[in-house]
Amino acid sequence: MDLVKIYECLCDRTRLRILHLLLDGPLCVCHFQEVLGEPQVKISKHLAYLRQHGLVQAERQANWMIYQLPEKRSDQLSANLSCLQDCVREERVFRDDQARLKRIKASFGTDTPDCVRQPAPFRRAKRACC
Repeated sequence: MDLVKIYECLCDRTRLRILHLLLDGPLCVCHFQEVLGEPQVKISKHLAYLRQHGLVQAERQANWMIYQLPEKRSDQLSANLSCLQDCVREERVFRDDQARLKRIKASFGTDTPDCVRQPAPFRRAKRACC
């Protein structure tokens, strides 16, 4: 994966927030809307951008469009996602997003796809970038 493309994707706060949420596992557009408090069209636009540049994958499951980080990641992407995970600890907006996501996940019902209810954890890169 081209490093410039990774950084182009990371230079937007909404896309950073989306990627940060995906570190906890796959989510549907409706979950991003609820956590970020942004309209569906804005979330979908950013998810399409991230998908186009290979930073997220999408899969339809019945009525749900599930987004997740790529299963197979380049070393550069893994390192930058680990760096994102470390760097956002100081930013309140990301901590608030994480708290809202935790509350939303607690309310997931049996209609929520298994991959969203029981996600595989993000594996950090062996060496973070910062």
